[in-house]
Amino acid sequence: MSDVIDVFVVGGGVNGCGIARDAAGRGLSVMLCEKDDLAQGTSSRSGKLVHGGLRYLEYYEFRLVREALIEREVLLANAPHIIWPMRFVLPHSPEDRPAWLIRLGLFLYDHLGGRKRLPGTRTLDLAHDPEGEPIEHRFSRGFEYSDCWVDDARLVVLNALDAAERGAEVLTHTQMTAARRRGDLWEIEIADLRNGVRRTVMARALVNAGGPWVRDIIGRVEGGTSPRNVRLVKGSHIITPKFWDGPQAYLVQNHDKRVIFINPYEGGRALIGTTDTPYQGRPEDVEVDEAEIRYLIDAVNRYFKRKLHRSDVQHTFSGVRPLYDDGKGNPSAVTRDYVLDLETVGGLPLINVFGGKITTFRKLAEHAVQKLRPTFPGMGPDWTGRGILPGGDIANGDVSAFTDGLLQEFPWLTRDLAAHYARTYGTRTRRLIDVANSLAGLGYHFGALLYEAEVRYLIAHEWVESMDDVLSRRTKQGLDMSAAEKAVLAQWFEHQVQHAA
Repeated sequence: MSDVIDVFVVGGGVNGCGIARDAAGRGLSVMLCEKDDLAQGTSSRSGKLVHGGLRYLEYYEFRLVREALIEREVLLANAPHIIWPMRFVLPHSPEDRPAWLIRLGLFLYDHLGGRKRLPGTRTLDLAHDPEGEPIEHRFSRGFEYSDCWVDDARLVVLNALDAAERGAEVLTHTQMTAARRRGDLWEIEIADLRNGVRRTVMARALVNAGGPWVRDIIGRVEGGTSPRNVRLVKGSHIITPKFWDGPQAYLVQNHDKRVIFINPYEGGRALIGTTDTPYQGRPEDVEVDEAEIRYLIDAVNRYFKRKLHRSDVQHTFSGVRPLYDDGKGNPSAVTRDYVLDLETVGGLPLINVFGGKITTFRKLAEHAVQKLRPTFPGMGPDWTGRGILPGGDIANGDVSAFTDGLLQEFPWLTRDLAAHYARTYGTRTRRLIDVANSLAGLGYHFGALLYEAEVRYLIAHEWVESMDDVLSRRTKQGLDMSAAEKAVLAQWFEHQVQHAA
């Protein structure tokens, strides 16, 4: 990379990595820094959905819903290995929203975004349709509609990977400590948090995609004075054993009219969320509290025959959403739209990103980079709408057929392992397997579906430096590994660090 780069991006979440990818694909030189691991904050703690946001229609967010529905189709085409269709069953409770309002919302949902790939809405007789079997008998009517599932953390990493392969430099565990104007360039100070080494980078444009830390980063920019703010809203999820048959998810309304998603998750589990509560404090300190767990359990138990208990909760996670502060009092009513502020500090461009949701990250990134065209009039055109993410070049987007092909090519793989590789790495699975010709050839088996070859691949290609990077973000294998197995993996990483030193 040259001594002066075009665009410096702060923040390794979905928005920052999306912006870095978009800019690099237009021929700009890019550097991105992230103070932790990629997707370690909000972007790995979402509800794992690419969706239009059915409930946003109540708040007249028609532009946002339309954009999100269009993006749902774009992302499904560009990353079929980590994004796939899911049907959602919405049992109707007469005590909450009237049926006519739900039907109207679903009609708009089917037609606002030019739906092409996904099946439309249908009405269910919960007393007779199999989707109603786990639901309490007093709920006789329901609706079913389509949205998509996404592995959120992998979406971030694949954007970073694509950016790097297009020339961007991605620095994890690296913090921007200050930025100031030096003539017609930004002078940006960064610090490697692993060893304390500091360096200075010169850039023509600066992008602040710090998510919950966006105001903190503005405070480090000399002359940065954005009047906008974010509202931090905590969203928590619980993971339990799956308590219904079938691949469908459920969407239920709680007594306070908030909606709760109940989704199939990682084999025989259910992912239930989310809460929406104002949050004060450091985003990195966020934790689920018992009141939220009780709230989510109560929402499930209102509708389902099989009652959940506190002892059913196997795992929890919580994230802080940095919502653009539009002055609404109710956290659920605060817009999920995004605002991009372009400041010129002494003539130098600074873009601050406020708000956004994972579904619209690609469009947010596109709009952000478009704002830099006056600075880079020769940059390339919009391209990410057709840009397949790494591993997503699967014939017809058919991951099942691709998995079958892996089993024919590597007959020694188990079906579960082939499916895991297909859903995580797509067509790059062959790079991971490399020259292995047996399970033993994949190296040490750490537990669950995790073999040494996968860990080494992640270290070599996906910025992995710790056990948690592997088990919580690059994969979800930590859900199926025992404490003893995790301890072995931790020791393995410690040995790798010592050996590298």
